[in-house]
Amino acid sequence: MLALVDQLPPLLVIVPLFGAILAALARKGPIAWGIAQIVAVAVLLIAAALLVQVYYVDTISYRIGGWAPEIGIEYRVDRINAPILLLVAAIAAAIVPFAFRSVAAELPEERQAWFYAMFLLCLTGLLGIAITGDAFNAFVFLEISSLSTYTLIALGRNRRALVAAYQYLIVGTIGATFYVIGVGLLYIMTGTLNLGLIAERIAEIESARPVLAALAFIIVGISLKLALFPLHLWLPNAYAYAPSFATIFLAATATKVAVYLLARYIFGVFGIGFISSALPVNQVLLLLSTVAIVVAALVAVYEDNVKRMLAYSSVGQIGYIILGLAMATASGVTGGYLHILAHGITKGALFAAVGAAVFRNGGSARLGDFAGIGRRMPLTMTAFVIAGLSLVGIPGTVGFLSKWYLVLGAIELGWWWLAAIIVLSSLLAILYLGRVVEVAFFREPVAATARAAEAPPSMLLTLGLLTAATVVFGLRTDLLAGSARAAAAALLGTAP
Repeated sequence: MLALVDQLPPLLVIVPLFGAILAALARKGPIAWGIAQIVAVAVLLIAAALLVQVYYVDTISYRIGGWAPEIGIEYRVDRINAPILLLVAAIAAAIVPFAFRSVAAELPEERQAWFYAMFLLCLTGLLGIAITGDAFNAFVFLEISSLSTYTLIALGRNRRALVAAYQYLIVGTIGATFYVIGVGLLYIMTGTLNLGLIAERIAEIESARPVLAALAFIIVGISLKLALFPLHLWLPNAYAYAPSFATIFLAATATKVAVYLLARYIFGVFGIGFISSALPVNQVLLLLSTVAIVVAALVAVYEDNVKRMLAYSSVGQIGYIILGLAMATASGVTGGYLHILAHGITKGALFAAVGAAVFRNGGSARLGDFAGIGRRMPLTMTAFVIAGLSLVGIPGTVGFLSKWYLVLGAIELGWWWLAAIIVLSSLLAILYLGRVVEVAFFREPVAATARAAEAPPSMLLTLGLLTAATVVFGLRTDLLAGSARAAAAALLGTAP
């Protein structure tokens, strides 16, 4: 048993990787779905065990093949990435039941097994990015997740899904190129690809110019992947035209893992002190994130496609996360990290509710085709309302907790104007979410919704789990806030 526990870090990546192979070989959609569900639950159990070990024992360092970190690949699990691993695994396990009916309705039989294989391959890549302590290995996993994501999006039934996938392919390739150039510069200057050793050796380098170039390339490359404004143009179409299940998974996990990688580089590799003294990175990130949370919300207010509306909302929510990191204070970083977890849960629930509605109203995400659907699908749309309250940041939901820390961080810095922007931009969410609620509950059903019925039990299971999480973690604030404070302390190098 002890030997098995020691092998948990590589198993977290190996299990979904081999699951993807089995799903592809299955050729039958229901069989591939069963494999995906078993794998997702297994990954969740592994991630939970790693989290427990990190918090009650110590940081985990696993050297692949027994090689020293200088020349080999290290998997490292600590208080920074353990909650991210659990988030990705938990989201995957919770949403696979949703896929059983959704994927069968949106994809032809011959593509379903391939779709589940790509989902598990994407899961492999995201978990690999979060767990690896090697800069180039992170690039490999980044490409694994990206290539599978392109396929997931392209498999959408709308022909515009191909265009969306192509747009993401171009942007993702540029981002990956920038990232690997930055990693190459770091390797030339430090002689290692291990993130921990890079951080140690950067301090000894007299010439900072190549290091600054590496910093710039890496930040821009990762920012393209996480859709930081104004590098977000690929995201709305990708979320809108991908299969509903793919949208739920990507919205809840993909950008969150990319934000984690950015935070790891800024705080753990380069160091916030070096960055602040060398380049105005904090000021640039602060400006871009502030603009993002306002502009994205305003665009969402006028959006007629509900999926695109939530996609633009995600651009703004990413802005909140980056805003917290840019503050570089305990409260700010805690709020930003906490918003990674909170938004993952909340946006997963919102897209699940919309996906269930689209499943019942004939496949349309147009706002007008949601008229009266709240009367036909009361459980689904009530879950949408609850998750929407979390997105706004209403007390008693997980979304309030993260925004509280962000406002607190702004006030501690004396930036009352920023605190006001955070609050006012949150209120903008009421406008675009309120449009959906008004149409769904207070308008007469149209042809698309006249014969709609409540979502199938498998979809309601996913929706219930995610919606309940937004409330449970909003009421039991210690569960996520404690992890976020510990992660922020580790990033900043201070006592928790």
